[in-house]
Order: sequence, then C-alpha cells, then structure tokens
Amino acid sequence: MDVYLDIFIYLILGINFLLGVWLLRIELRLKKFLRGNNAKSLESLISSLSRNVGDLEKFQKEAAQAMSLLNEKIATSIRGVGLIRFNPFKGKGFGGDQSFAVALMDVDGNGLVISSLYTHERVSTYAKPLNNFSSKYDLTGEEKKAIEEARKRI
Repeated sequence: MDVYLDIFIYLILGINFLLGVWLLRIELRLKKFLRGNNAKSLESLISSLSRNVGDLEKFQKEAAQAMSLLNEKIATSIRGVGLIRFNPFKGKGFGGDQSFAVALMDVDGNGLVISSLYTHERVSTYAKPLNNFSSKYDLTGEEKKAIEEARKRI
C-alpha cells in the first residue's frame, strides 16, 4: 500500500511540475505581450481599434450605396455602338462611302440610330429613336446592320 502512495505522490508532483512549467510559459508570453505597455495604453489601443472598425463599417455602407447608384447609371448608359459606312448611290458615280449609320444604345436596346447621307450637293442627317432594338420609324438596311453591330457589343 505504501508503494501506491509513493506512486500517487510522485504523480501529483509530476503534474504540479508540468503545471508550473505551463504557468511559467504563460507568464513569459504575457510579459512579452505587455512589454512597454500598461493597462491604459492597451485600453486606448482597443478603443482606437473599435473606432477604426466603426469607420470601416461606415465606409463599407457608403461604398455599397455608391456602387448601387453606379449600377443604376450604367444600366441606362450607352453600352453598344455600331457603325456602318456605305454608298447609297452605288453605280451612279457619286457619293462614295461617305454616308454612315451609327446606332447608340443601352443594354435594353434603348437609344437612337443616326444616319447621314452624303452627296456632292448636300449632306442629309436623320435620327430615329430606338426602343427595345427597334424604332417606330422605318429603318433602312444599313440602320438595321448598325443596330445589330451595336447589339453584339453590349
């Protein structure tokens, strides 16, 4: 029975020794952490970090609102541009490829198509509104090609 008591005492002493080593390590780490600092400086550091987190949260909210506004503006901005140059008077000896049709539209196909017909005597320019990639006005073949080109680039 004496042997068991000796084993028990040595076991308790071993556990105490390990706990002492563990406590010493924690104490050293804590002193290293607090080196040059005191409770007030740590409190001010934590307070400063808390303010910084608050500032970051405010900035994140403002950035999200700005991005939302930008997304709304981008949705209605010109996203597709198509340009077709052509000669409306082929074979008649005048005009050249100076005439053009240009389509400018947003992602929903809303915008306008501008056509310009060039001759030696005059230049005529036409604008037609677009709604959902089409117009209530008759579109020429070149204008339709310009709309298709713009639609590919959206």
